[in-house]
Amino acid sequence: MHGLSRLGNGVNSPSPPSSPRFRHGRNKNTAFGGEVKLQNFAEKLGFMIVSAVYRRRGVLLFAPLLYISGMLLYMGVLGFDASGPVSPPRGSVYRSPQVFQMLWPLMEAENNGTSNLLTNVWNPKLHQVWKPCIGHTVSQEGFTELPKSNGYLIVEANGGLNQQRLSICDAVAVAGLLNATLVIPIFHLNSVWRDSSKFGDIFDEDFFIYALRNHVKVVRELPEDLLLQFHNNISSIVNLRVKAWSSPTYYLSKVLPKLKELGAVRIAPFSNRLAHSIPPNIQGLRCLCNFEALRFSEPIRMLAAKMVDRMIKKSSKTSGRYVSVHIRFEEDMVAFSCCTYDGGEEEKHEMDIARERSWRGKFRRRGRVIRPGANRIDGKCPLTPLEVGMMLRGMGFDNNTSLYVAAGKIYKAEKYMTPLKQMFPRLESKDTLASTEELAPFEGHSSRLAALDYTVCLYSEAFVTTQGGNFPHFLVGHRRYLNEGHAKTIKPDKRKLALLFDSPDIRWKDFKSQLQDMLRHSDTKGIELKKPNSSLYTFPMPDCMCKHTDVKNASGNRRRLL
Repeated sequence: MHGLSRLGNGVNSPSPPSSPRFRHGRNKNTAFGGEVKLQNFAEKLGFMIVSAVYRRRGVLLFAPLLYISGMLLYMGVLGFDASGPVSPPRGSVYRSPQVFQMLWPLMEAENNGTSNLLTNVWNPKLHQVWKPCIGHTVSQEGFTELPKSNGYLIVEANGGLNQQRLSICDAVAVAGLLNATLVIPIFHLNSVWRDSSKFGDIFDEDFFIYALRNHVKVVRELPEDLLLQFHNNISSIVNLRVKAWSSPTYYLSKVLPKLKELGAVRIAPFSNRLAHSIPPNIQGLRCLCNFEALRFSEPIRMLAAKMVDRMIKKSSKTSGRYVSVHIRFEEDMVAFSCCTYDGGEEEKHEMDIARERSWRGKFRRRGRVIRPGANRIDGKCPLTPLEVGMMLRGMGFDNNTSLYVAAGKIYKAEKYMTPLKQMFPRLESKDTLASTEELAPFEGHSSRLAALDYTVCLYSEAFVTTQGGNFPHFLVGHRRYLNEGHAKTIKPDKRKLALLFDSPDIRWKDFKSQLQDMLRHSDTKGIELKKPNSSLYTFPMPDCMCKHTDVKNASGNRRRLL
């Protein structure tokens, strides 16, 4: 008779095992002394991992961790959708329409139009008064004119409106750092945005040159004699491949010598080619460019001003205040997110086509697993217009609230926009605020249309961001710049929303309570200082703004269209 094995099943072994590596016995379906019925692949995989661990005594301490990981895999959080009878994790399924149908009678009962939320949505006690102070940062006292230029800098801005904006501001900063003359940036024709607009079509070129005149010299094109050296072809100018987020030291050591040697250099593409943390005087050039020098072209400014005025007039029941919301529910956005909604096989087929059209095989690579449930739990799914409406009604915005929707072409707009209009009948967009004739010059130019949306959102009392991206990234910072440091922005916790929208039995009282807590959190986070590796385009304090303690002398919101 042999003694009991410390790792065995608690009975005498009739014969010694052939090797210490197999002291668990020979029943492949047994672990920890009990029989396990393996129902699906996830369970089998978890069992195999745990069994392998217990065959090696030296790694027993990792067993609990691996067991928990196996359970998470089984539950679908880390990538497997359970195929057994176990219910999917809460928050992983799109059940918002069912929740809406249950809550709508209670929402409708509160459609009394008496809410004064827009007049006191932000708590003034939490605010600190910040004022723009760019002139102090970038002042060049002692210079009667700019030093002699070291050469010409040519950059290619790519992407949509606000990615182009980022490239332009960074180019101004780099030109100031290198004491270079900046050529008006070239706009790359992006395959996604498909907008052929040039710099002057979107931004006021003359004003841009004038606003920067004391800090960076800007010209529309290279001088003829210099261009002749490159055979009248800008493409012949050496293109320096600069890595993303390069430091000022890199530019001074690598780019400046080439600039002086050749007289002109190109950097294309130029998006995100300058680090966030740079010397204060160079950072100040970013501030000057973004918040003062870059204003939209005259046609955009004129129509945008009319749209803002019309929106204010349509918001008479809320004293001219309105809510703007940026909805990212275009077909490409839904496809890229790999989230599923309630369209079944038809939706899946459409999304497969959209992914292949825009990203050609990226989502079919070997090893790529699409996990809609995990994406939803992690807050990565774009909010539908229905979900945006439910969120705002839960926060306390009633049916008298004027709502401006900034968006591209909404996926299945008739289906998804109908409930939002049901909750907010005073809903407007650029298509309702401007006539067909007024919009005609902008059609087919996504960046110019985005500029109209940007301006109307900029002057709203509350702005709602739902999906991230460059549009809210720049807009939130610009709103801070105009609103004494407070973003006046609602940024929802989408992980919590996923749980709320997947609760068909939730009570209206509890639904409202959680969303009003979310609104209060947005208020407290409205004023935030820039951290070392954060972007000043979102956090302009303290690089672009100075704190003022004299609240009485603080000016109100400036309705100045930049």
